[in-house]
Amino acid sequence: MTSASGQFKNEAAKPWAGWAIGVGLLCGGFQCHAADMPTVPKHRPYAGQLQLEVDATDVAHRIVRVHETINQPEISNGQLTLAYPKWVPGNHSTTGPVERIAGLHIESNGQTLNWKRDPIETNVFHIFTTSSNAVHIDFDYLSPTSSKIGRIEISDEISTLKWNEFVLYPLEVWARDIPVTLRLKLPQGYDSASALEPIPSPSNDVIAFKTTDLETLLDSPMYAGRYSKTFDLSETTAVNSPVSAGSVTPLVPPVKLHVFADQPSGLDITDKQLTLHRQLIQQASRLYGAHHYTHYDFLLSVSDKVQHIGLEHHQSSEDGTSFDYFINWNKTMSDRDLLAHEYTHSWNGKFRRPADLWTPNYQQPMQNSLLWVYEGQTQYWGQVLTARSGLLTTAQALEGWALTAAFYAQEHGRQWRPLEDTTNDPIIRYRQSRSWGDWQRAEDYYSEGQLIWLEADTIIRRQTHDKASLDDFARRFFGVADGKITPLTYTFDDVIKSLNDVAAYDWANFFKERVYAANAPAPLRGIEAAGYRLIYNDDPNDMIRSDDRDSEHVSYRYSLGMSIDRHGKIKEVLWDSLAFKMGLIEGMEIVAINGLGYSSDKLDSWLKSTTTEPKKLELIVKSDDRYSTVTTTYQGGLRIPHLVRIPDRPDVFSEILKAKQ
Repeated sequence: MTSASGQFKNEAAKPWAGWAIGVGLLCGGFQCHAADMPTVPKHRPYAGQLQLEVDATDVAHRIVRVHETINQPEISNGQLTLAYPKWVPGNHSTTGPVERIAGLHIESNGQTLNWKRDPIETNVFHIFTTSSNAVHIDFDYLSPTSSKIGRIEISDEISTLKWNEFVLYPLEVWARDIPVTLRLKLPQGYDSASALEPIPSPSNDVIAFKTTDLETLLDSPMYAGRYSKTFDLSETTAVNSPVSAGSVTPLVPPVKLHVFADQPSGLDITDKQLTLHRQLIQQASRLYGAHHYTHYDFLLSVSDKVQHIGLEHHQSSEDGTSFDYFINWNKTMSDRDLLAHEYTHSWNGKFRRPADLWTPNYQQPMQNSLLWVYEGQTQYWGQVLTARSGLLTTAQALEGWALTAAFYAQEHGRQWRPLEDTTNDPIIRYRQSRSWGDWQRAEDYYSEGQLIWLEADTIIRRQTHDKASLDDFARRFFGVADGKITPLTYTFDDVIKSLNDVAAYDWANFFKERVYAANAPAPLRGIEAAGYRLIYNDDPNDMIRSDDRDSEHVSYRYSLGMSIDRHGKIKEVLWDSLAFKMGLIEGMEIVAINGLGYSSDKLDSWLKSTTTEPKKLELIVKSDDRYSTVTTTYQGGLRIPHLVRIPDRPDVFSEILKAKQ
């Protein structure tokens, strides 16, 4: 949207504009008084209190049983209206899994209360009562038992518990105004970790927590499991005084890494690995210069059973990677930026938050227009901090940047779809599979945003003759109000102003061209301004090897334009690529290559033979029960992406990735 001055601008929607529940509806024989329903949550204390009792002991069936009590419920027109969280922060979409609750039973004074699901907002429940006595709610949360249903959250050894899945809440007031007490039962022998504050419990088999507010509760998930270890990552300094010689004192609020594994061997972390993770905390402190948590807890699952995740919270993060993350350290490089990315969100996304992504509760729709700042700059700093901490060497980090640059240099969907429109992708389809991914585009605001912020960094350095950088923007924008946790929102204009305070430039048009316009130039200018050029050759890229290991496929994206799994099944075909023109599509199986049974080694060998001269390729492919032969001619080799130095240009990239003292 263009302002009167011609500058591109984000106008944050009014937080609850146009939002109403069940207008003019009849509730199956019960009259729902829509006009009297709470459509605008008020910022005031809630009269009642929520008491949650969560029983997560039935890991065999992946069932969590919930008993909730609402003391002094606020009744309006003979109804108590409650909602199951719909818009889950960090997911940028309506991912609240209301379809997974079953056995809902509600009573008061020993009498069953009738309830009706709202036919429009189907995560909202109208409970019919005129009594202000306590209301008791019971339901089962049916966690996915297979990946076909959803992300596996619970295995025989690990449980990842999200409180938004276990609560119905009132809509009258802001989430942060609703007091909640929580008690939890876990399987015997389980350890647990969370940003919540535990308190003494009256029962040995129940964990109790200090009363908090609903917003803090839902922002503080828990990991629990049979095999776990906790490591202190806090940045400290030595204290040498007559009283405490040789002791250490924390420089910043404490940070802990809680690791949960399928087996004890997954917890074997070396001293070197632990040092690298501690250096991540140090480098983040030196970047931002402030902290917006009283303590921070990384919740990390290293598991091949519980599915991987990365989800930000204000004082913690849900992180998940493969079981051998620490064991096979030299082969898990592609996962090394996970913690840096989610940790950065404590500053960008949780504390500083786009105005149209802040909502008073979990029913009012979120808008994603500034995710290219929220996620894009977080992706940038996640990559940079991973290198600065030593979790990746500079050479390894540059190989990762080469893959990102190559991906967007040839993405066909850029021709018609602006990057800003991809911020709607979580709402449109939330990571569902696509037939032609690079033509449709996906959540490109992450990694293309990373490349755009790299270019912004090089511009600041050039404009200020290396007296400032994007580091200065990060400290000025995210590092304000040390110790403050309550979110501080921002708009497009706020971003532009802070950038101009660091280095005067036409930043509004810079982003208009790269973020808001279709068919924007391939985002390589930052790479080149940093002193490097993207090339392709047959040399291996270690980051590709790490990615291929995780996904069990081999990428021929930059040569033939497809990816193939270890058994010859095509996993992806790029739009208008050579494979596309051969008539290949996802799901076909390659049976033979040039008359011989298919293997990735044979295809690699043939591609290498085409580096200097064109050669004919003949494939026998199977689609359902039909076999066919397709042919093409190709020259170019494996075309593996790398970054190489541009002669006579300063190596800005290495300076960006260098650890700060």
